[in-house]
Amino acid sequence: METTTQQCRMSFNRPKDDTLLIQFFGEWKIGAMIPSLSEVEQAFNTAPKIHKLTFHTEKVTGWDSAFLTFLLKIVEQANKKNIVVNTEGISPGVQRLLRLATAVPERKGARREAKRTPFLEQAGQAAIDFWQATIDMLAFIGEAFSAFIRLWRGKAQFRRSELFVILQETGAQALPIVSLISILVGLILAFVGAIQLRMFGAQIYVADLVGIAMVRVMGAIMTGIIMAGRTGAAFAAQLGTMQVNEEIDALKTMGISPMEFLVLPRMLALMLMMPLLGVYADLMGILGGLIVGVAMLDLTAMEYYVETARAVSLNDFWIGIFHSIVFGVLVALAGCLRGMQSGRSASSVGAATTSAVVTGIVSIIVATAIITVICEVLGI
Repeated sequence: METTTQQCRMSFNRPKDDTLLIQFFGEWKIGAMIPSLSEVEQAFNTAPKIHKLTFHTEKVTGWDSAFLTFLLKIVEQANKKNIVVNTEGISPGVQRLLRLATAVPERKGARREAKRTPFLEQAGQAAIDFWQATIDMLAFIGEAFSAFIRLWRGKAQFRRSELFVILQETGAQALPIVSLISILVGLILAFVGAIQLRMFGAQIYVADLVGIAMVRVMGAIMTGIIMAGRTGAAFAAQLGTMQVNEEIDALKTMGISPMEFLVLPRMLALMLMMPLLGVYADLMGILGGLIVGVAMLDLTAMEYYVETARAVSLNDFWIGIFHSIVFGVLVALAGCLRGMQSGRSASSVGAATTSAVVTGIVSIIVATAIITVICEVLGI
């Protein structure tokens, strides 16, 4: 029996009933069409049973690691079937590499094998992980609260100059993306509302829809999501990189609290900037609604302004401000928490950054639901 490919081939012979001779021909190199190992296994299983295996490689015109790997697989299959392997017919260079490759036996458990975990074990481990994550989060919140207490007492250790830098990064530098997203959200709200309201000749109430939605909740939500993806991720990446470089350990060694020196200024900056960004987002969203009202509904800018001022109350404004403050705290907590929990590898920093964004956005949605229910119960 003989197998042929483009560049290399092999043949099987039986010089004795219990001996299999494999002859190799051509160039056995990476990129060549290497014969299938299943044909060797088929030759092993032929009757009468084979007890010895020999090779002949004199007609091999070239080889590299592909040939060595193929031989190793054949030897491995032979060992499993208790077949004695004789490598005398192989060229000296290949023999030396084979001896080197098989000199140290493979360590037990070195290969990662797929292990099916029972469902109850998975559920139990997930519950334990969730409980541990909850404890870590509560501990982090407690440390952050203690840091704020020390701040009010004037004993917190952090650089004031760094606080102003972070204020600029979380405030002024975020204005372009907040402007774009807020205007587009206002446009979308006005466009969707206009389609329905125009059917009843109530186009003017587009101003009510956009104004109340943006000022009360949508401006704060969109700003919070933007900051979670922009600033929360940046916080996690910064603190995670410090964890990898052991800078946080160095601060602890010098007796400086990382919570006060690193986390406190970031939380303080985001808490101060989020309400301002929320108000700015409200204005941009109302501007987006104005564009639709003037361009599509034949409203004048003054009509739209007067209707917006009539519809939006001071309660709506303060509720939006409260949303912004809460979202600022949540985004800062999520980013700093995941950054401080980061491992000491580059992949861990990426995982911490992703986790910070997801945690921040989920926290914003949950907080919005809770605040909405509370406002409904209080009747505001």
